[in-house]
Amino acid sequence: MKKIPISSQKPNPGQSQHLIHPGPDFTHAELTHNIIGSAMEVHNTLGNGFQEVIYQRPLAIELNEQNIPFMREAEMPIFYKGVKIGSRRVDFFVAEKVLVELKAVSVLDDVHLAQGLNYLEAFNFEIGLLINFGARSLQFKRLLNKKYSHSPSANNPDNTIPVIPNPGNP
Repeated sequence: MKKIPISSQKPNPGQSQHLIHPGPDFTHAELTHNIIGSAMEVHNTLGNGFQEVIYQRPLAIELNEQNIPFMREAEMPIFYKGVKIGSRRVDFFVAEKVLVELKAVSVLDDVHLAQGLNYLEAFNFEIGLLINFGARSLQFKRLLNKKYSHSPSANNPDNTIPVIPNPGNP
């Protein structure tokens, strides 16, 4: 599998200001790196234009080949003030650490990002990935649940930066 460079790009003015953890020292960096690499392999092989479920299946194959444990379409309960109010199926729950939400849309919108961040909070997960197979190049966002505290990075004492696109995607 190809190695994926971790972006250090600065965001464009007016870009969404949701928070992610920066740099290669963030929580579960190696695991998220490997998940993204698996998604890139799927996208490089299939390209864009299929429905989401078509990308779920080969991503499961890639994760298996990498010996990365996961649950696909895991049903997770949603609580409101301690009362279960429903459930939602998460596309992938990887290594009991990372929630992965897939999309197959031409452009990721703020509503997709909000959905991923809401899932992190609702399911009480620290880290998530939002991966979009619908664009010409694979798009991904690393998501951080703001409820968790993280040690500051030497290059970023406030420990947050705006969401930035993956390398090569505007």
